[in-house]
Amino acid sequence: MVNALREWYNRNFTEEKYSLFLDTLNSKYPNAIDFRVAETPIFIDKAFTNKIISACESIIDVIINPEFDTLVKDAVPEGLHVPGRSDYSHFIAFDFGICENELGELEPQLVEMQGFPSLFAFEIWHDEVLRNTFSIPDSFSPYIGGFDKVSFLKLLNEIIVDGIPIESVVLLELFPEKQKTRIDFYLTNEYLGIKTVCLTEVIKQGKNLFYSKDGRLIQIKRIYNRVVFDELLQQTETVQDIGKLFWEELNVEWIPHPKWFYQISKYTIPFIRHPYVPETHFLNLLNELPKDLENYVLKPLFSFAGQGVIIDLTLSDLENIADPKNWILQRKVKYAAAIKTTDAPAKAEIRIFYCWKKGENRPIPTLNLTRLSKGKMIGVRYNADKKWVGGSLSYFEK
Repeated sequence: MVNALREWYNRNFTEEKYSLFLDTLNSKYPNAIDFRVAETPIFIDKAFTNKIISACESIIDVIINPEFDTLVKDAVPEGLHVPGRSDYSHFIAFDFGICENELGELEPQLVEMQGFPSLFAFEIWHDEVLRNTFSIPDSFSPYIGGFDKVSFLKLLNEIIVDGIPIESVVLLELFPEKQKTRIDFYLTNEYLGIKTVCLTEVIKQGKNLFYSKDGRLIQIKRIYNRVVFDELLQQTETVQDIGKLFWEELNVEWIPHPKWFYQISKYTIPFIRHPYVPETHFLNLLNELPKDLENYVLKPLFSFAGQGVIIDLTLSDLENIADPKNWILQRKVKYAAAIKTTDAPAKAEIRIFYCWKKGENRPIPTLNLTRLSKGKMIGVRYNADKKWVGGSLSYFEK
């Protein structure tokens, strides 16, 4: 953490500036931000940034290994295999907690990863408003690898649109107007020109998909997919029937293909060996349980947004697991309350966005999303009525 910049920011913070920040952030699409945005970004020095990137690159080495497909061949749950080919995940997100090791030093520790898009467009806007309101120094940037707004949007356009007629590229989501992250859909439409389409509005004719626009049927040729199957499978029978199109042979290209949501996920972590990746085991493959269970956390393989995680683990919890092959046991990491605020210090989790352009050998880091917490876990329900928590950004020293 960059202590001098942290102290400068806290000294110059005012509720009036924060109010102006929120008003400006909401000005493009009023009432579209359905989550708390924190009062502050965090400031990361070069050494800590290098540690994060070192871990990401080590994980990518595993993902690009020719044997990776064999390692994760059972990652996709039965019945959720989507036809079609995709040799790589166009997007990968790596979540790292800012943690404290046994020597009391700060270090990143991987919490989760996903072969799925994140709030790419929102963080572009978030940075613009935050920087202008709070006068963030030019020597710090939320972008990595030399990117800025212009070059990052160019990369997103090359990956998502890639020369396809713009009307035939859609962002697909389930009831997008009700999603807490809908601000990202609106900004994606603004920045890239692609339309957001609800799954229930898709019209299937043979192997082709269409949506209606101004009385015309527009063929969908490329889908920027934001549908999470966990959510789809909780819908009514009528909606699930529409969703069956995912499991049919279609004349569409997926960006990214839905299989990567599972193949680059918690399922991958047991195969990673790195100082900044906590020891992780498939529960069904453990011959002997750790004697210090209190130092482990139990996570379901196939869930999202932290659902089903058991933090204060006991032997009885393990004995009650009916499907151990669908769980991982992961050594706990110690989040550091390292972000000084106007009251209690906050913990932080940094999500690094990696993007993979066609023709490249590996993905590259681009931008980030950061979340602040003062609760037991990162998440809304652990931070009710707290300040200086919620969605944020990391600014990396150039």
